[in-house]
Amino acid sequence: MNRRVATVVVTVVALAVAAGAFAIFRSTASPNARHKPGDPSAWTEVAWPFPVDQWGSGKAFKCKPAGCGGADVNLYIRAKLGSCNCTTGVASDEDLDRMSDFDLVSREVSPLAPGRPIRIGEMSGRVRAYALTAPRPGTSAISVVFNDRCDMAVATVLLPPDQPTTIEPAVIEFLNSAPLLHWAELALGL
Repeated sequence: MNRRVATVVVTVVALAVAAGAFAIFRSTASPNARHKPGDPSAWTEVAWPFPVDQWGSGKAFKCKPAGCGGADVNLYIRAKLGSCNCTTGVASDEDLDRMSDFDLVSREVSPLAPGRPIRIGEMSGRVRAYALTAPRPGTSAISVVFNDRCDMAVATVLLPPDQPTTIEPAVIEFLNSAPLLHWAELALGL
């Protein structure tokens, strides 16, 4: 009886090792492999490109066309401590518009649709797509603002004008990835 159990255990372990090796081989077999846009490996951290202002710098990420549906996508995120309504958070599109970080990338924006509530980790917030009209006409953006009590994180995503609705789910998925949630916890003091 012990010999049969040992044979079954060895067989199961061998199959698991083979499946793991196959998965690793498939993920590294092609250096040009396409990633899902929400997959953290599709995004590369780059230097913060903006001057430091009252909110400080944040993190900047780039998703190349191969990883983001054929388009270059740039995501900028930073914490704004003590600037969120401690009771209601980001409850409306007006709150989202006021808390967004468009002063970094454009003087004028125009909403493309109403915003909607989202969850980033355990935090609530809102997301909304915009067209940038000056000085970057022909560019669209997504603003994602989420908060914990009085502190918030603001993500601004720049992308081609026809991409907001197709890339938005991937942005939310990326913001919910372990590396970004860990950053948000540290930045917001959670």
